[in-house]
Amino acid sequence: MQTNDSEMRVAFRNKLRELLLDMSLMDDIDRIYVPLAKLISEGLNMASKTQIIGINGAQGSGKTTFSNLMKIVLEMGFNLRVAAFSIDDIYMTRARREELAASVHPLFLTRGVPGTHDVTLGISTLDALCNATPETVTYIPRFDKAVDDRVPEALWERFEGRPDVILFDGWMMGAVEQSEADLVNPINALEEREDADGAWRRYVNDQLKNEYKPLFERLDLLVMLQVSSFDKVYEWRSLQEQKLLMQAQGRMNSRIMNADELLRFISHYERLTRHILAEMPSRADMLFRVNDDHRIVI
Repeated sequence: MQTNDSEMRVAFRNKLRELLLDMSLMDDIDRIYVPLAKLISEGLNMASKTQIIGINGAQGSGKTTFSNLMKIVLEMGFNLRVAAFSIDDIYMTRARREELAASVHPLFLTRGVPGTHDVTLGISTLDALCNATPETVTYIPRFDKAVDDRVPEALWERFEGRPDVILFDGWMMGAVEQSEADLVNPINALEEREDADGAWRRYVNDQLKNEYKPLFERLDLLVMLQVSSFDKVYEWRSLQEQKLLMQAQGRMNSRIMNADELLRFISHYERLTRHILAEMPSRADMLFRVNDDHRIVI
């Protein structure tokens, strides 16, 4: 490590407090974060280029928290410049999704599945960061889930120069398409009622097979946070919605979901989440299991 170890640990602890997380997670610095940061640092030295680290985890798995804490360790423990954003930040605007819902399938109004992201924006952002000069300012997009729309460009995060590392997280980060045979039968009530002919899920699969490949091919390392089952997703996503509700208090245009709306919302992701949980562990570069107490185990 090149910077002050104690300062890193103070910053890590402060981030846990900010996120209202258990202080027992301090144990994960030496158990998880420092070893992974060392691996990333060594890869950076060998490649001599910006390293793009994809972080995959089902909704509610803690991938964004993982990214936030990883950023602290990389910056303060290894003296690296780090940019971080989520695939959620490149969702299409609500207006664009309304157009997609009208022209392709009504289910595309709901954000999240392949086909509802501005993949071109994601690629251009990654490329701009990787090719930046010391004087370059790159604008990193942001999405506001409380209002279900992209943040105005004037409010996007500014990153100056070229980062050593980009942390890029997402529930479907690095996912691959399913076989055609796997698409035949509906997987839940949403698909049975609202996608009886399979047009929506086939379009989603085609997007993953074609449009998203160039985005995911830019990853240098794929880290997976593996939850025990899809059943945990609803429970943990409910906790996220409660946090959004607290953040959105007093905002007239907020779009916070009730229990029934959340169940329907999660159903959009069930097919691909189950596919990822079955398929990705064997090929992820780094696999961390998340137990039912929301703790990472190795």
